[in-house]
Amino acid sequence: MAPKAEKKPASKKPAEEEPSEKAAPAEKAPAGKKPKAEKRLPAGKSSAGKEGGEKKGRKKGKKSVETYKIYIFKVLKQVHPDIGISSKAMSIMNSFINDIFEKLAAESAKLARYNKKPTITSREIQTSVRLVLPGELAKHAVSEGTKAVTKFTSS
Repeated sequence: MAPKAEKKPASKKPAEEEPSEKAAPAEKAPAGKKPKAEKRLPAGKSSAGKEGGEKKGRKKGKKSVETYKIYIFKVLKQVHPDIGISSKAMSIMNSFINDIFEKLAAESAKLARYNKKPTITSREIQTSVRLVLPGELAKHAVSEGTKAVTKFTSS
């Protein structure tokens, strides 16, 4: 776009220098517009492609919003196969899980900083679960997490 801006003043300067020749600037202006229009068409095509990419990116952004709704539903069906859940309750559960996730991440980051380690490992996560979650819930979460890590490392 900067070269276009440079060409516009260049074409206007000769027009301003020769105000007596009205036919010549009029001829130069369409001639100047035609190459600019030709330059704009490929730029328009590429910018339209970018806009289309942005629109697709926006759509993909909307589609790729990460939620736990599928997993909440799967767990619900494992525990209570005959019970459903409303969309509002699902949204509340999703917010609850996001909140717990943020608390665990913050706590495990603090633990890693205290120990002067750059990496959050399963040990920091386990300790943060014990600190954030209460009593029996922490014990069950630790056992399920240990089971998941063992399954992951064995495969």
